[in-house]
Amino acid sequence: MRVISGKYRSRQIQTVAGNDVRPTTDMLRETLFNVVAAARPIEDTVWLDVYAGSGAVGIEALSRGAREVYFVESSKKAVAVIRKNIAALEIESGWEIIERDADAALRRLDSQAIACDVCFIDPPYAEEEEYEDTLGFLSQSQMIGPQSLVIAEHSKRYDPGDQVGALVRFRKLQQGDAVLSFYRK
Repeated sequence: MRVISGKYRSRQIQTVAGNDVRPTTDMLRETLFNVVAAARPIEDTVWLDVYAGSGAVGIEALSRGAREVYFVESSKKAVAVIRKNIAALEIESGWEIIERDADAALRRLDSQAIACDVCFIDPPYAEEEEYEDTLGFLSQSQMIGPQSLVIAEHSKRYDPGDQVGALVRFRKLQQGDAVLSFYRK
């Protein structure tokens, strides 16, 4: 995998080994960032990369000028890969890794009054309840404002819904087996 654009363009990043991890492909990440950039400038934004895996989405955001990225990941193996990727790219600031499950991490960030511009969630496709729980929490969270984007990557065989609480889907893009659902309050 590689960083697609920005400061770290074309630099390689490691992925988490094993069959239980499915990194967001370069092509899907490019589509994701094209849609986000059309809606708002990426520079100086705050991102949540929830179920971060290798950290590819958050690292791409930092490469394109995001001010801060919170990587949320519970797997020690994945956290080690995120740390290696950040170190290899020599990214010294603008990020924090929260090594907890998504629910605990989001509750912590919400209690700290963190406001995010973009929240990307990508749980394992088979764990559909994670989509429901995470999107449900975000729909009520103070972290998500009227201008915030919440993006869920999911399988084409599962649909998290057109509306989850206060979040309303305004766009859905499919590439192969993967789908990006874009939500706003």
